[in-house]
Amino acid sequence: MSKDLTASLTALLEDAAAAHGLELVAVEITGQGGSRMVRVYLDQQGGIDIDTIVAANAWISDALDSCDDLAGAYTLEVSSPGIERPLRKPADYERFTGRHVALKVASPIDGRRSFSGMLAGLDGDQVILKTDTTRLSIPLASITKAHLKFDFASIDEGKTR
Repeated sequence: MSKDLTASLTALLEDAAAAHGLELVAVEITGQGGSRMVRVYLDQQGGIDIDTIVAANAWISDALDSCDDLAGAYTLEVSSPGIERPLRKPADYERFTGRHVALKVASPIDGRRSFSGMLAGLDGDQVILKTDTTRLSIPLASITKAHLKFDFASIDEGKTR
């Protein structure tokens, strides 16, 4: 039920987010009954700020209240995807080309299930990942989890972002 509900809420919120100039990154549902939590992660070009998140909270709440599939009490949390945002759609792998990522796959590739390196883009249905020693082609369909990996080396000493 949770996967179906997540898919239903994602479909409900995706167009609304786009209408507000935002990208719906993910919807997560945790807990059960009165302790259920609905997390909605939003982003926009150049990053999202707190004022945009506060404004989005209102229209997301209204949309969720109109959803018959989401009966009962829940807590809504609207947030940015964070500095290590998940990669979920093929467009994410193109958008974040050149960034460091961490990937997990369903079945081992060369005896491994976890990889990290520089995202070199998408070639058809293959995610191209450069590591220190090799260039890998990983089938997009085999990736179970992927996210940006913050690169501390990119920060100049003494400066913060």
